[in-house]
Amino acid sequence: MTQSPSVDLSALAITIKAWGLELGFSALGIADTDVSNAHQRLKEWLALGRHGDMDYMENRVDLRGEPEALHPGTLRVISARMNYWPEAADAGSILGNPSKAYISRYALGRDYHKVMRARLQKLAGRIEGQVGRHGYRVFTDSAPVMEVEMASKAGLGWRGKHTLLLTREAGSYFFLGEIFTNLALPVDPPTTGHCGSCTRCIDVCPTRAIMGPYELDARRCISYLTIELKGSIPVALRPLIGNRVYGCDDCQLECPWNRYASLAAENDFRVRNGLDCADLVELFAWDEEQFRERMAGSAIARIGHVRWLRNLAVGLGNAPKSDAVVAALRARVDHPSGMLREHVQWALERHAG
Repeated sequence: MTQSPSVDLSALAITIKAWGLELGFSALGIADTDVSNAHQRLKEWLALGRHGDMDYMENRVDLRGEPEALHPGTLRVISARMNYWPEAADAGSILGNPSKAYISRYALGRDYHKVMRARLQKLAGRIEGQVGRHGYRVFTDSAPVMEVEMASKAGLGWRGKHTLLLTREAGSYFFLGEIFTNLALPVDPPTTGHCGSCTRCIDVCPTRAIMGPYELDARRCISYLTIELKGSIPVALRPLIGNRVYGCDDCQLECPWNRYASLAAENDFRVRNGLDCADLVELFAWDEEQFRERMAGSAIARIGHVRWLRNLAVGLGNAPKSDAVVAALRARVDHPSGMLREHVQWALERHAG
């Protein structure tokens, strides 16, 4: 590597943050690589089985505590956040209309992984142009990285009681990404927490997945149930899911700090395919080809057509009874997937009376 020995790292850190803003990030910070405290808490959480079927978290738990193992020579982590909240139909009005499909607002546009990664690569390229070749690696929810801990250490916010990162000036509606680097940049001080005695995120959780401050049982979380879970959604939790067919924003919608959140400036996060206010019946009618075409480039594509229909079947089971709802469900009673047929049957039984 050919890093210049005359680089002023303090000045470079300031320049990196300015470049980041030019590239569309809302804020950047720099942290060291010590995540030992958070890593211990993670291992305790995993031991309780609260990760559910997310085996990848347990299988690579050691790597999460060793940033240097992910990229040898790493000395610092440049953490970046980018606002994602789109100009979309009012979330509360959609949640209050059980015939509509509620999709977590982060997933209404293009897949953030691609957008964030491309911008981080551009930033890393600018750094390389300034200092010469150096060791770095870009991450965007693509490896066992403790993103919230890194961002918190870098001064981008604090961990809220719902376990997400919070900021006073922007709430929590943003994505996180990192550049691991061997540049010994000066680190930023962490911020203090400002949740106080507030428990609104805990109280509003539809499935009581947030068991207490900083205690999340993913097995009850609607985001886990509709995105991560590959099998059948527990029957007892289905009525609590309501019309949330991909993810859940309730804890964030209730958080007072999100009054200060800004709309995303990134065009790629704009609503696609009218997903901010689509009808459950309309979406349930999509065949696999339509799903692939319309979800191309979307984060939703990762769950596949069958799980998409599974989630919609639950939503239809919770929707007001109508001829259209019942007809839509009956059209799927002979679907090749046994898992989907079971969810459809459950939904039909909900309307049998």
